[in-house]
Amino acid sequence: MLIKRMLLALMLSAACVAQAATEIRVGAYHFPPYLIKPESAGASGLLPDLLKAFNQLQGEYRFTLVATSAMRRYRDLQSGRFDLILFESPAWGWQHIAHESLGLHIEDAEVYVARAQPDRDQRYFDDFTGKRMALYSGYHYSFAGFNSDRQFLTEHFNALLTYSHDSNLTMLLLGRADIALIPRSYMRTYQQRYPEQSTALLVSDRPDQVYQHQALFRLQSAISPQVFDALLEQLNSDQQLEKLLGRYNLRSTPTPSRE
Repeated sequence: MLIKRMLLALMLSAACVAQAATEIRVGAYHFPPYLIKPESAGASGLLPDLLKAFNQLQGEYRFTLVATSAMRRYRDLQSGRFDLILFESPAWGWQHIAHESLGLHIEDAEVYVARAQPDRDQRYFDDFTGKRMALYSGYHYSFAGFNSDRQFLTEHFNALLTYSHDSNLTMLLLGRADIALIPRSYMRTYQQRYPEQSTALLVSDRPDQVYQHQALFRLQSAISPQVFDALLEQLNSDQQLEKLLGRYNLRSTPTPSRE
């Protein structure tokens, strides 16, 4: 009987802790390698791994994914559908919305990729005239002035728009496109996974853009940027964050010292 009472007390205590945890809703859209298929139960990538690590680290907040889309994400943040969204670069057009931001000190880049040919070198990426560009629909690209409008990209850059980096790379290999733009982290993962295909591809040394990732918070967010930053610091106290980033071919940049 005593053992049963103890078990019941433990269960009630766990229930109280779960009840007390504040839910933090995090916007999530398909953006490999940061997030893959957010609408499915098997969502994978850096973001789900990071939120799982946060939930294991502490019990005050419970982080959950809320699926959105690349085109809709800023409207959903403003409407309060979620509290924050991660891995947003300053050039992507969110400065006009009410928000607070936090630098994540995580760097990535977008690189140009083409089919490798004996007479082709880095100069191939100097001029896009007459070349078919394989792009990810809804993404912002520096060469296009960060204008993600589908019609604009199709008319001005002969763009072929898909919802898959692998599809864009396949179009290159089949000769259906001339240049694709791929996140550097994803390209490195692809090269590791498919070494035979990657040898047939030429990757630019010059990036289209360098991501300086930030977290965006709605003004009434259930968690402040300061608290979120403290959780990141706590997660990295034993290099756990660095291990997560390394798993996805990402790296952190030095955090400015706090006086």
